[in-house]
Amino acid sequence: MLQPSDKLKTQNFANPISNGSINTVSSSIEQATIGRSLVIKGEVSGSESIYIDGRVEGSINFGDHRVTIGRHGVVNANVTAREVVIMGKVNGNVECSDRVDIRSEGSLVGDVITQRVSVEDGALVKGAVEVRASDKKNDKSKEIKTEAPKAIAPEAPKALAATAGASR
Repeated sequence: MLQPSDKLKTQNFANPISNGSINTVSSSIEQATIGRSLVIKGEVSGSESIYIDGRVEGSINFGDHRVTIGRHGVVNANVTAREVVIMGKVNGNVECSDRVDIRSEGSLVGDVITQRVSVEDGALVKGAVEVRASDKKNDKSKEIKTEAPKAIAPEAPKALAATAGASR
C-alpha cells in the first residue's frame, strides 16, 4: 500500500494545528483555502467556509459560514460571517451573526459586532466591541427593560430622601 510522503500530507482545516499524523479533511465539511503565497485584492465571498493563510485586501463576505484567518494570514478587509476565528492579523471591522474567536497569536485592529466573543491571553484587540443578544434574548430583555423602570423609579426618591435626612 502506498503511503503519502511528508510533503503530501493533508491538513485538517477544522482544527488547523497539525499533530504530526496524517489528517484528512472530512467530506461533510466544505472549506475553501487561500494559501500562504496567494494575494487577493477585491471582494471574497462564497457559500462555504474559508481558511485564509495568505493575504486579502478588500472585503470578505461569508454570512452563513466560518472565516478562519490562519497563523500566516494577513487580512486588510472588513469581514462579515457567521463565525470568525483569528489566528493571524486582521485590520478591519468584523461582524458576526454568531461568534468571534481571537486566539493567543491573533490580532484584530477594528470594531467587532457579534453575539459571542472569545479572546485568549496574548491576543491583541484594538477597537470597539459590541456584543448583541440573540433574537430570543432581545425579546426577553425588552420585556424586562419596560417593566423594570416602573418598579425601580418609586424607590429611588425614598432612598435619596432617607440619606439626605440622615446627614443632618
